[in-house]
Amino acid sequence: MPRKGLVLAVPFGAWLVRRLPGATRPALALEQAPQGLFLVWAAYAGLLLAAGVTLYRQGVWAMLLQADPTGLTLAICLLFAAATAWVGVRAWTLGSQREALQHWLQQAGAPPTAQPPSADQTPAWAHTYFEAVRRRGADVSVARDLLGEATHGPHEMGWWLNGIQLKLGLLGKVIGFSVLALELGQMQNFDPSQSTQLLKSLTGGLGIALLTTMTGLAGNILLGLQLMRLDRYADALVADILAAGEALRGG
Repeated sequence: MPRKGLVLAVPFGAWLVRRLPGATRPALALEQAPQGLFLVWAAYAGLLLAAGVTLYRQGVWAMLLQADPTGLTLAICLLFAAATAWVGVRAWTLGSQREALQHWLQQAGAPPTAQPPSADQTPAWAHTYFEAVRRRGADVSVARDLLGEATHGPHEMGWWLNGIQLKLGLLGKVIGFSVLALELGQMQNFDPSQSTQLLKSLTGGLGIALLTTMTGLAGNILLGLQLMRLDRYADALVADILAAGEALRGG
């Protein structure tokens, strides 16, 4: 659930994963299990790791590093790996919050009619909102905004890093074509005997442009899919907390 400014900054990859089948559902069936979101992420990360090992054995990573003297390809890969690890930590945090909320709902009954338990018995994100609901005349909208910030606020940095991957790829594209233009500009005349060296120089700049762009796009799409599931899971968690709060107010 990115904010307006964030939505404007989300690049093409994020736009694409929003339209993948099932990406806009509140939560997948497996995600409803205890720490289900983390399990989905672990399976996804396992597939990425297996693909990375396969590419390493095929010599693809060495080829990418040798073909890109700028180091932008390596920077994109490291950024993607760090962001993916952060998604795993965030998935565990969201899962822990949902488990604590479900535990309280099971104890309080459905709909919950008991007074909200203390902060050590209820999830910290929901505790502030439940306290605001219990206080008659309190501005519940403020507590709702705080709840939204706790569940979705950290994701904005993830979306920003996701956009940085694509921007680094585009930067490599600009650098590559700049190298290509400089090589062409230094040509005084065409000597057929030097055609091999000339083609090697020209394809070097073109390789930088294509490889960095490809890596940036791939990382943008793969990370965007993870962040989209985080957002949808957080949406479902907020909806459950708000529903519990309304039931508590009615009780």
